[in-house]
Amino acid sequence: MRIDWWTLALQTLNVLVLIWLLARFFFRPVMAIVIKRQEAADKLLTDAAHARQEAANLRAEADKARAKFAAEQDGLIAQARDAAKSEKENLLAQSAAEIAKRRSEAEAAIAREWAAVEAAIIDRASEIAVEIAQRLLARFPQQNMLPAFIDGICREVRALSPQARESLAAAAASGHPIEIVTAAPLSDEQTQHLRDALKGAFSVELPLVFRSDPAIISGIELNGRSAIIRNSWRSDLDRIRQELSRS
Repeated sequence: MRIDWWTLALQTLNVLVLIWLLARFFFRPVMAIVIKRQEAADKLLTDAAHARQEAANLRAEADKARAKFAAEQDGLIAQARDAAKSEKENLLAQSAAEIAKRRSEAEAAIAREWAAVEAAIIDRASEIAVEIAQRLLARFPQQNMLPAFIDGICREVRALSPQARESLAAAAASGHPIEIVTAAPLSDEQTQHLRDALKGAFSVELPLVFRSDPAIISGIELNGRSAIIRNSWRSDLDRIRQELSRS
């Protein structure tokens, strides 16, 4: 197998430019959003602390009332003690419930904000990656990059199991030709080159139909009745997005 060092160098440069742009123009604003959300969460926790202090103040007042009633008759002392005890328990129960509620709300709010930030990061990163890829692609002639994508799609075909290749070939021969999708229409010479390469990969010439779709950005996608093989920038970006979503 021959390695196209020029294509490898261009792809490496593309990745370095993407990383630099993300670090400079994307992650800083995102971190500002995260800090702002964290401050909001801290405020919720501070409110909960104030509620705890109010409960402590109420408990202290109950203790004072109990001390005042201690000088009265035995019956009043017993009644006041029971009333203070009951009031104290109620206040503590209410305070505990309020604190637990506020803590639960704060934790839920933080979780929602982090989930929203992560989703925003992934969406924005995908948008930036597509935009950068399109801008970089516009600087390089497509005819120089097409051979590398042809080699890649042929490797994917050869990596299929014999049963999968036979199934694709059988479906194509029975009236379901394999659809070849490229970012831009191919010339006659490029079309023939791709036909010859796929013939070698399948070990048989199969009926093909060609279609262009700018959404794949650059590369080749093979759509058969029993299998889909993608070797394009769009598929690479989709895989990156999926990995980010699972992390």
